[in-house]
Amino acid sequence: MSVVQRLKRVRDWYLVNVRWRKYQLGSGFHAGRQVFIYAKHSVRTGANFYIGRYSEIGCDAEIGDNVIFANFVSLAGRYDHHYQQPGVPIRLAPQIRDVDYDWKGLDEKVVIEDDVWVGYRAIIMSGVHIGFGSIVAAGSVVTKDVEPMSIYAGVPARKVGERFDSLDGMVQHREWFDSVGN
Repeated sequence: MSVVQRLKRVRDWYLVNVRWRKYQLGSGFHAGRQVFIYAKHSVRTGANFYIGRYSEIGCDAEIGDNVIFANFVSLAGRYDHHYQQPGVPIRLAPQIRDVDYDWKGLDEKVVIEDDVWVGYRAIIMSGVHIGFGSIVAAGSVVTKDVEPMSIYAGVPARKVGERFDSLDGMVQHREWFDSVGN
């Protein structure tokens, strides 16, 4: 193992066991530089989660096994500020980070199932569920649930295709994935 690989392992150990110890980050976790993680309640990742440089998780999230985030990906809270208070500027309104915050969004989280790839600069809003084996294209803004084994792209993101060309390919991949214990 090279010195660089050892340094990455030490850095990842520090992030998992010290900096983000209040979250449940699975084995094989790796974060690129300048990653930010904050959640009101919880962040849980499965095994082999990779989060690219300058990405952020800014809301409650549950992320499956073998998920990859490209660089600059963001999971963003939909209701981080109580913007409907008459006479209160948004900048001064209660925020989800406040202990006594009691507005929308408290029970929302992003759920990303196993084997998902989220492309460069994609944004996923809280409350969204991304199905198994899906791909979110670069630059997409995901505001609604994503079907399993599909490709979504655009602003707002919409389904543009299937991950596999055939149903047989999808079935074979799912069977393989389940057989290796993921």
